[in-house]
Amino acid sequence: MKYQVVNIEDVRWLLGHTGGFRSGYVTDVQVSKRRLLDEASGREVLAGTTVTVVIRYRIRQMARVAKLTMTGVTDFSMFEQEGADCSTLGVIQAELTDGKLRFWFDPQGELYVVCEEAQLEEVAAPSLEPLSLEQVAQWTFQSGMPDWPSVTWLLAELDVAGVPCTWRATVLSPGSHSAIQWEGDLLPASMQGAGDATGVHCMLYGPLDGPGFGVVLRVRGLQDRRTGQVLSLLADLIVQRFSGQCLVGNTIIPDGEWQNWKSFGQLRGADG
Repeated sequence: MKYQVVNIEDVRWLLGHTGGFRSGYVTDVQVSKRRLLDEASGREVLAGTTVTVVIRYRIRQMARVAKLTMTGVTDFSMFEQEGADCSTLGVIQAELTDGKLRFWFDPQGELYVVCEEAQLEEVAAPSLEPLSLEQVAQWTFQSGMPDWPSVTWLLAELDVAGVPCTWRATVLSPGSHSAIQWEGDLLPASMQGAGDATGVHCMLYGPLDGPGFGVVLRVRGLQDRRTGQVLSLLADLIVQRFSGQCLVGNTIIPDGEWQNWKSFGQLRGADG
C-alpha cells in the first residue's frame, strides 16, 4: 500500500490509519542529500534532502511495517545522549503549517522532521507468534490484485517446477484473525515420513486496506536446503504471477525489484 501525504486531510488519514504508530518503534532512519553542479560557479549545490523512517507497530491485531519517506526536508533533528533511545514511540504528532509538514516522532522532539510532502508505504499481516532463534526465515508479500493464489495453484506450480509438495492444513481457531483465508504447511515430497518435518508455513489473508491479499511464508525450525529451496521457489512463483511489494525483515521491496534484490541468506527473524 502506498499513500501520499500532502494536505491536512492526508495528515488526518495518516494518524487515523496508523493510530499515530502508538507503541511502535523506529527500526531504521536514513538521510539522503541530492546535489547538483552549478555550472556558473562550478560548485555543487544542495538540491534536496530526503529522510526515510521505518516503523514497526501493531494495530487492530495486525503487525505492520511502515516506511515513511519525507521529501523536501528543510529541518531534521535526531538527538540521543546519555542512553536515551528515540526509537520507541508513544504516539507521533503531525501537523501542516504554512505548507510544511512537521512530524514529531517522540514527545521530546529528539526525532523531528519538517518537509514538503511524505509518502507512506506499508506491508501488514495478521499478528503471528514472535520468531524464535530457530525460526530464521520469513517472507511477506502484499498485493492489491483482487484475485489471490489458492493452495491448489501453489501445489500445481511446485509440481511443474520439479519440487512436488504435500499440503497439511492448519485448522483455524475461533480466535484467528478474520482476514485469514487459509493457512498450513507445504512439505516437500522428499520429507514425507519424517516425524519432525515442518516444511514451509504459509498463510494467505485478505482483503486488507482495500482490495487485495497478502501471503506470509516462514520456516518453522532450522532452514535446510530443501525448505530453503521451497521458500525461494514459492516467492519467485508468487512475484512472477502477482504484482505487489515484498517485506524481508524491515526492508520493503518495491514491485518488480524482488529478483534483483533477492538474497535468502539475508532472511532473518523479525517480529512477525
